[in-house]
Amino acid sequence: MDLFAGIPVRDYPAAVAWYERLLGGPPSFLPNDIEAVWELAEHRYVYIVVRPEHAGHATHTVFVSDFDTRVAQIVERGLEPAERETYGNGVRKATFRDPDGNEFGFGGNPA
Repeated sequence: MDLFAGIPVRDYPAAVAWYERLLGGPPSFLPNDIEAVWELAEHRYVYIVVRPEHAGHATHTVFVSDFDTRVAQIVERGLEPAERETYGNGVRKATFRDPDGNEFGFGGNPA
């Protein structure tokens, strides 16, 4: 199964820079002038696309095995989580918001 999860943005250069910091590197490929794509895992992609009329409404969460390390690396790159949560079962989540207000979260197993 392949996954392409889209995130509508207003300002392409600002969004590319922000997602490079969030995801730790440049896009995996640029299909055209208004999209940038990052491969999170084999055949699993997240992409930004200039669609100002829809910007700010995306909500994505990926569950990672290296939650603490991943969040610490993102913080080192200059982004702070807008929210940190621990659910009743111990599962943790850190939610980041891009310049348009789109939410991108990372979830992890109990500490």
